Amino acid sequence: MHARGLIAGITLPLAVTATLTGCDPFGGDAASEAAPGTVRIGITEPRHLLPSNTNDTDGSQVLAALFTPLVGYDGDHRAQPLAAESIKSTDHKVWTITLKDGYTFHNGEPVTADSYLNAWNYAAYAPNNQANSYFFARITGYADTQPADPDGGGPEPAAEPKSQTLSGLKKVDDRTFRVTLAAPFTEFPAMLGDTAFYPLPQAAWQSPGVLSPGFEDTVVGQGPFKLKGAWRRGAAIDLERYEAYPAEKPKVPAVRFQPYDQLSAAYGDLIGGDLDVLRTVPAEKVASASKDLGDRYGHQVDSTLQFLAFPMYQQEFANPDVRAAISKALDRNAIFPDGQPARAFVPPVVAGYREDSCGLACQFDAAAAKSLYTEAGGPAKLQITYNEDGGHGSWVEATCAQLRTNLGVECAPTAVPRFVDLLDKVARRQPVGLFRMGWPMDYPSMESYLGPLYSTTGSSNYSGYSNSRFDALVNEATQATSEPDMIKKYQEAEDVLAQDMPVIPLRFGEIHYGWSAGVRGVQLDAFGRVDVLALESTA
Repeated sequence: MHARGLIAGITLPLAVTATLTGCDPFGGDAASEAAPGTVRIGITEPRHLLPSNTNDTDGSQVLAALFTPLVGYDGDHRAQPLAAESIKSTDHKVWTITLKDGYTFHNGEPVTADSYLNAWNYAAYAPNNQANSYFFARITGYADTQPADPDGGGPEPAAEPKSQTLSGLKKVDDRTFRVTLAAPFTEFPAMLGDTAFYPLPQAAWQSPGVLSPGFEDTVVGQGPFKLKGAWRRGAAIDLERYEAYPAEKPKVPAVRFQPYDQLSAAYGDLIGGDLDVLRTVPAEKVASASKDLGDRYGHQVDSTLQFLAFPMYQQEFANPDVRAAISKALDRNAIFPDGQPARAFVPPVVAGYREDSCGLACQFDAAAAKSLYTEAGGPAKLQITYNEDGGHGSWVEATCAQLRTNLGVECAPTAVPRFVDLLDKVARRQPVGLFRMGWPMDYPSMESYLGPLYSTTGSSNYSGYSNSRFDALVNEATQATSEPDMIKKYQEAEDVLAQDMPVIPLRFGEIHYGWSAGVRGVQLDAFGRVDVLALESTA
């Protein structure tokens, strides 16, 4: 499953929705005085700081300061080499990656091809249980690093993987390695900006393929900042500028990531001048943030798509006209008056986005919706299942109210305690009616949405949607030899979704953030991470 994709909340990033429950903003020595010029950034407690196991926004934020990815993304969210000197292929199946010279880890070790090969093989090998293992599924030999089922699904336990390493990874020389994919994938370079693909030093390994105990607590990267001391859960994470960094150096000498259990406490510290950057303004403070912060408040669309999915195993939703009518009955602007209504199956942050690609099915028309619904034999009762731990109750009720009024049906909001409970019901094919979903991108591509969510074998296709034409178009897009051809195929696939309406796009996520008078140059990327290289202290 694309663990990073599925999110529980609609107004908060992935990690925030899961952890904002406590009272103490930080513990241990977190409250110690920061060094002069330090920029203090509010986060929630990271789950992990090992790149191959980090898939939450806050852990990724810390690692983005400690590591430099092979690629970054420009203003149009297109991949550009960073730690890589070049990433080349003649067939989009065999890729040769050459590293820039001069990069060293924070312990002085040179960064080599082995730094990547060892880290990637460790991540892919299933017994290591790394959350980002699935990122390596396109590489030849990935199946051999996964447990084999000896009896095709019977009671016998899975056998050990055939291999501990990916056969598609080959070292060429100290600064060059080759990656062979199982099938051509034009956008492979775009994936390489993720934390999953960060390198690790020799110091990370107790023996080949075996991680050194405690390495995660003293993680060593090759980025613009290095860890000061050790990571202690619940305490502030202090980083200092790495003076041997060969690329653009930070403008500030140090960064402190302060963990909070409550956004309200973090926001209070921001207003009081005890915090410099808060990446997520609390939902209840968004309306007043511009008054509270003035020109120190920012907001932008992020990569999240919020939608309602139809369970294809429920017969009452088998007719695509029923699904289209329900979508057409919803006035998205009224449901989310302060949000960004979605009338497309991918967000504006990816190349190929079209503002109204959903077509007539996403254009509000109550009379036409009721007529279509009646003709299609839509059910007299509807249900919307959602997780109550994500703050969805009010908008789900507003959605049901519109369906009652505009379609003349009964509509019942149905809460389950947690998002995993909702997914469990769907996996068991229990009647859930429409169900709430959220999805941010793993990397900037239409494929990051279309593939996992709607392909027949998609890792997170919980609706059970299947269309062979759609599958073929996505496959053709991934193997296209030019960006225009690739985008054309993705858009044609999106047009198939607009005809079938397996889900109802509702709104795009937004990032609301603020900063103190003690800092300038605050910029957030489409993943909701602060660009630490752009920060400047005014103190």
